[in-house]
Amino acid sequence: MKRAPSAIILIGIPAAGKTTFYRARFFDTHLRISLDQLQSRRREQLVLDACLAGGISFVSDNTNATVAVRERFIVAAGAAGYRVIGYYFSSQLPDALLRNRLREAKARIPDAGVCGIAGRLELPTLAEGFEELWFVRMAEEGGFVIEPWREEDIGNGTRS
Repeated sequence: MKRAPSAIILIGIPAAGKTTFYRARFFDTHLRISLDQLQSRRREQLVLDACLAGGISFVSDNTNATVAVRERFIVAAGAAGYRVIGYYFSSQLPDALLRNRLREAKARIPDAGVCGIAGRLELPTLAEGFEELWFVRMAEEGGFVIEPWREEDIGNGTRS
């Protein structure tokens, strides 16, 4: 029996490691849907529709900072029979600002933009329609630490 395609939703502030994670983990298996590349929500929707019509696994590589933004992907993918999986990228704002400043000029985002997204960021929940949620942070030695999502940890300050 063929496994259902997957919709991967990356969630986090700019410069938290989302695109690096995509390249390391999903580049060979999932199409990347990114506003950085597509430059408009209309193009993003066209690519999403093509993926859903063709049963192509994809990664939404955007900040996906709010429930409303994530909902477009989650509802459409769920209705098409996709497994919907979220990865939340934990990053301290000062660290993300530093990584952002180290980016090439074309990829750099103004500090105010990074701070603005950080201020709007809504933590994901399984209730949004995710089949799985994962907590991701950058490892000090490089790479990523990926742990199962535990909503009880978020509320009590164990994770942020």
